[in-house]
Amino acid sequence: MIMGDIPSLAENCPLMATPSLTASHTSAPSGRPALDKKTSPFTYVIFFAVLAMGMLFTAYSLMHDMHELGTVVTTWTPFLLLGVALLIALGFEFVNGFHDTANAVATVIYTHSLPPNVAVVWSGFFNFLGVLLSSGAVAFGIIALLPVELILQVGSSAGFAMIFALLIAAILWNLGTWWLGLPASSSHTLIGSIIGVGVANALMHGRDGTSGVDWAQATKIGYALLLSPLVGFGCAALLLLALRAFVKNRSLYKAPEGNAPPPWWIRGLLIATCTGVSFAHGSNDGQKGMGLIMLILVGTLPMAYALNRTMPEEQSLQFAAVAQVTQQALVKSAPQPAPADPRPILSDYVRSKEATPQLIPALAALTGHIGEEVRGYGSLAKVPAEAMGNVRNDMYLASESIRLMDKNKVGNFDADTSSKLQLFKQQIDNATRFIPLWVKIAVAIALGLGTMVGWKRIVVTVGEKIGKTHLTYAQGASAETVAMLTIGAADMFGLPVSTTHVLSSGVAGTMVANGGGLQMKTIRNLLMAWVLTLPAAILLSGSLYWLFTQIF
Repeated sequence: MIMGDIPSLAENCPLMATPSLTASHTSAPSGRPALDKKTSPFTYVIFFAVLAMGMLFTAYSLMHDMHELGTVVTTWTPFLLLGVALLIALGFEFVNGFHDTANAVATVIYTHSLPPNVAVVWSGFFNFLGVLLSSGAVAFGIIALLPVELILQVGSSAGFAMIFALLIAAILWNLGTWWLGLPASSSHTLIGSIIGVGVANALMHGRDGTSGVDWAQATKIGYALLLSPLVGFGCAALLLLALRAFVKNRSLYKAPEGNAPPPWWIRGLLIATCTGVSFAHGSNDGQKGMGLIMLILVGTLPMAYALNRTMPEEQSLQFAAVAQVTQQALVKSAPQPAPADPRPILSDYVRSKEATPQLIPALAALTGHIGEEVRGYGSLAKVPAEAMGNVRNDMYLASESIRLMDKNKVGNFDADTSSKLQLFKQQIDNATRFIPLWVKIAVAIALGLGTMVGWKRIVVTVGEKIGKTHLTYAQGASAETVAMLTIGAADMFGLPVSTTHVLSSGVAGTMVANGGGLQMKTIRNLLMAWVLTLPAAILLSGSLYWLFTQIF
C-alpha cells in the first residue's frame, strides 16, 4: 500500500542532520517511534504524479475560464505574472503543510497509535478535505487586513509587489523556523507579513505608518493568536486532570512500552482527534492561501474573477432593487447634495476612519451607481470585461464603508435603514466574496502534499523536547482534543488562530499537569520564536515590498 510507504520525502535529506535550537536528550526515549524508514521510489512516483496533476488541473481551469469568456490573448505578460504569483501562493501552502503537520500527527506517532508513514498520509488526506469543505470566512478576514488602496489596485505593479512581498516573507520565516525545529505559527507569520506591507505602503506615501493597517481587525486577530496558546495550555491541563480523576486506568498515564499500541478506545480517540485537528487545520489555514489567490486572480484576470458570474439573473435584479431602496434610505437620513465623485470621500474614510458630513451622501451616491450598473447590465455575468474591475472596486469600497460605519456607529441610522444597509452589504459580499472550486482543489493538493514532506523536524520537537518525560496516551488525547475544539470554534467565527500555538502549548500544559516538568531550553526557544515572529515578518515583508516597488 502507498500509505505504508510515505514517511517523509525529506527524511533522507542532509538537512535532517542539522542541529536545531530545541533541547535534546542525551539518550533516546525507550518508547521512541521509528522515524527513519526510507522512502520507496514508488512513493516518489506517486507524490510527483499527484503534484503534476494538480499543476495541470490548475492550468487547465484557468485556460477553460478564459476560453468561456472568449478572451483574446494579446500579451503573455499578465499570465506570466499570474503563474509566478500562483506558484508562490501555493508554495506558501505547501510549506505550511509540512511546517504544521506535527500539530496533528505528533501525538498519534509518539503514542504508537499510528505508524509515522500512515499518520502523515492520513493527516494529509484530511487536510485536503478540510480545505475543500471550508467556508471562506477566514480567507476574507485575512484580506480585510490589507491596505484598501492596494486592494483597489491589486492588478497594478504595487498590487503585485504587495502579494510577492507578503508571501515570500511568510515562506522565508516558516522555512527558517522549520530548519531550527521550532513549531512557530504560519498564521502569525502571514499576518505579520500583511502588517509589514501596510506599514511600508503608508510610509512610502508620506503617511504615518500606523495608518496603513486596519488595527481594529489586526487587534481582533491578535487577541485570537495571543489567547489560543493560553487556552491550549490551560484547557489541556484541566482535561488531563479530569481524566485522572474519573478514569482510573493507570496505563493511560504512563509512557508507552516499546512499540505496543494503546488500548483500543484511547487509540480510537487519538486517531479521531488527529483527524479532527488535520481537518480543522486544512479548513482554517487553507483559507489564507485561497484568499490571497483570489486577490491575484482579481488583479490579473478581473474579467473572470472580479465578480461572481454564476449568480442567477433574478438574484442580480434583486441586488439592484436592494441598492435602490438603500440609496433612498440614506438620502432620507442625510439629504445633503451628493458629491460629483463619491469614491475619494469613501476611500479617505476607509483609510482614516474619520467621518465627514459628506460621507453618507457619498455612500448613497455610490450605492445608487452600483445598483444602476447592475440593472443596466441585467446580471453580473453580462458585465463587460473592461468594466469588471471597476464594478468590483465600487462594491468593495461600499462594503468596507458600511462595515466600518456600523462598527464605529457612524450615522445614527434608524433600525429600518440599518437593516437595509446590512442587506445591501450581504448582497455585495455574495457578488464579490466567492472562491471557485478549482482554487480550493489546488490549495488542498498543495497543503495535503506538503504534510508529507519534512515533517520529522517539528514532530520530534513536539513529541520529545517540550516535556522531560515521554508523551503518555492521556496527554496526547487531552492536547489533541483541546486543539481540535479550539481550532474548529475559531473557524466558525472566522478567526485565523494558530494550530501550532494551541497544540504545542497543550502538550506543555499536560506535561505540567502530569508532574513531568518542561524542558525550559525548548520552551524559551519556542517563546522567543513566537515573540519574534511578528516583528520579523513585519520587517521582512516591509523591506521586500519596498524592494519590489523599485523593481516593478
